[in-house]
Amino acid sequence: MYEKDGEKYFIVDSHSHFWDASRENWKPGAEEYAKGWIDCFYGYHQLGPPETHWDYEKYLKVTPEDFERDMFTEGHVDYAIFQSTYLKEWYTTGFNTAAKNAELLERWGDRLIVNGRFDPRDGDAGMAELEADAEKYNLKGVKLYTAEWNGASRGWKLTDPESYRFLEKCQELGIKNIHVHKGPTIWPLNKDAFDVADVDQTATDFTDLNFIVEHVGLPRIEDFCFMAVQEPNVYAGLSVVIGGLMHARPKFFAKVIGELMFWVGEDKMLFGGDYNIWVPKWQVEGFVDWQMPDDEAFTDYAKLTTETKKKILGLNAAKLYDIPVPEELRIRTTAGADLQPGEELVKDAAGAQA
Repeated sequence: MYEKDGEKYFIVDSHSHFWDASRENWKPGAEEYAKGWIDCFYGYHQLGPPETHWDYEKYLKVTPEDFERDMFTEGHVDYAIFQSTYLKEWYTTGFNTAAKNAELLERWGDRLIVNGRFDPRDGDAGMAELEADAEKYNLKGVKLYTAEWNGASRGWKLTDPESYRFLEKCQELGIKNIHVHKGPTIWPLNKDAFDVADVDQTATDFTDLNFIVEHVGLPRIEDFCFMAVQEPNVYAGLSVVIGGLMHARPKFFAKVIGELMFWVGEDKMLFGGDYNIWVPKWQVEGFVDWQMPDDEAFTDYAKLTTETKKKILGLNAAKLYDIPVPEELRIRTTAGADLQPGEELVKDAAGAQA
């Protein structure tokens, strides 16, 4: 548990991976795309502090020992949530599957949660896979990649009829947390297939599901904020926001955090370190130390309190995933509460729960 200046922080990394981008896993005939994908990730890796940069070969595939050190021993993480990204068009056994992530459950099952995924283009076979994974891993969440290639298709929308059939199945199976990649594109995927627009209607139609928009729709931060403020069940996943911007683009980072704080609110923001694009250590330490700049350009943005940072770094995600939090570290948060549209704009919103 991370402690700074006498304050203890319960850290839940809501967006992590245990991927296999090794050359041996590049699908024959699709090596160009497999390499291009991980090369693009490696480019994002350079946005962290120089002392945190890894050798490319290590970056392709970390070991369980690397994961333990980077996440738990040095990274301050108390719980980690694995997000699955399959990409089987380019990686023979998949890039970051639920099964791959689950390899670590035997060692750290009391600190790890494995999320599944679905792709509505997989039809009945995909539905059967979702049901099997839900039973095998006791799924509480799924990660959706609307720009993923699937045969001749290069994307889908949450509002597609077949997507709704899968979301209804999630309701039936008790899978409440729907993580959707809506942000920076990764080559060779299409940026427009990650547009946040389809979250709006879907969140309205499935009010008992939580939609965690990963990467907060960047670069469409205004679109995301004005949509999220009216959808009580839409949350801001801060993966890439902290890792990609806090060090490399500090002024833009302040703007993004400021807009999120005003429109979305501190109870609907979730830390995600995006391992192993970056390690969580410098992100956790840096965010705890970070404060909105004392600059005229940022005077209409709220300062972050210690309580705010505790919610964002772990307590909000713990609430959504029913992760046990030591009693002395609990703080009231509306995460997971049944709020009205726009209610987060109201100070001391009704319905706050411990």
